[in-house]
Amino acid sequence: MHELSVATAVLNTALKHAGGRPVEVVAMRAGSLRQVVPDSLRFYWEVVARDTECQGARLEIEEIDVWLRCEDCGREWEPLIAAFRCPQCASAHVDVVAGEELEIDYLELSDRLELPDAGAPRPGPPPTPSPIPRKEPAHA
Repeated sequence: MHELSVATAVLNTALKHAGGRPVEVVAMRAGSLRQVVPDSLRFYWEVVARDTECQGARLEIEEIDVWLRCEDCGREWEPLIAAFRCPQCASAHVDVVAGEELEIDYLELSDRLELPDAGAPRPGPPPTPSPIPRKEPAHA
């Protein structure tokens, strides 16, 4: 269920950088250690993007595999099982080189401006009030 909060964070970031322009594509990178389920994230993306500049935008997710580096011998490898020991020297002093990403890579924005509906009120200064006609006092 954390995909909902991830989708909301991605939306907020995209809207901030879009500057009011319609968004067509949001491309992101998600490392497998983040345990994001891409189909679930896409579902929640459609929900949170509704009625925003991101509505209808395609969410592209590049899944990044885990890569580790041994601090002792420098070897890098992709673990095939959830074992974080160096296969060369058996050291447990490892750094995650890749697989923890959760970031927006780029946005594709539309060149078109969204125009309001013809019947919608146009923004602008408020109309000038018309003077109220005064009744002249009746003379008796």
